[in-house]
Amino acid sequence: MISTIPKWAGKLLESVVGQRAEVIYTTYLSPYLKKVRFRSNIAHMNFQIGYASVIRVNDIEYRNYTIAYHDIRTGILDIIFHLHDNGPGSQYAHSLNIGDQLYISSPRGRKIYQQKIKHQLFFGDETSLGLACSLLPMLKQNKHLFQFYLELDDENKEVPALLGLENYQIFPKNGSFSHEKWIADLPIFYDEEWLDASYILVGNVISIQTFRKVLKNKGAKRISAQGYWLQGKKGL
Repeated sequence: MISTIPKWAGKLLESVVGQRAEVIYTTYLSPYLKKVRFRSNIAHMNFQIGYASVIRVNDIEYRNYTIAYHDIRTGILDIIFHLHDNGPGSQYAHSLNIGDQLYISSPRGRKIYQQKIKHQLFFGDETSLGLACSLLPMLKQNKHLFQFYLELDDENKEVPALLGLENYQIFPKNGSFSHEKWIADLPIFYDEEWLDASYILVGNVISIQTFRKVLKNKGAKRISAQGYWLQGKKGL
């Protein structure tokens, strides 16, 4: 999502709801994925699976980013930035260096994790790797049966291992998830227990819409879907 507001209003908003944070570490997981660690007073932030924080990426534009990891005791939090084009968000993330300071809002949004459901399937792409990282500890702690389906470009296919994700399957970003018949032949649809799973679908709008349609046709009822981007559209 991208929001645009006047510069003066943005500064006022940051002073009211933003928390000052400092960059203490950066690393490129691939040429197109950058992890940045911040330190801040995050004791009063509300961290929930599916929530996102707002960051100002230039004088008038703002982006939502999922917190991939946080530790309230040490005051650190991680964000994984997808450097996908020359847009303001990508340019800003690429420019971040140790010592830089910025405002990060408290996370807010919609909860997507259903703790009582045994089977959990997460579908996403580069834009949702941070959400996958934040979800994994809960899935392990609560002893879920879980799978990550990740639609990634070839240059990013090693990143899930670098992030410590588990039980994941990588699919090439070749348009397969825009075809209903192809999705309907995925292994999960040959196991009735997975029809009662909790499905979290995030990332590419077209892939999500198609996957969701197949799930509903198969009788799945617990589906949480949120599009992060759509080809040719500046922001959602």
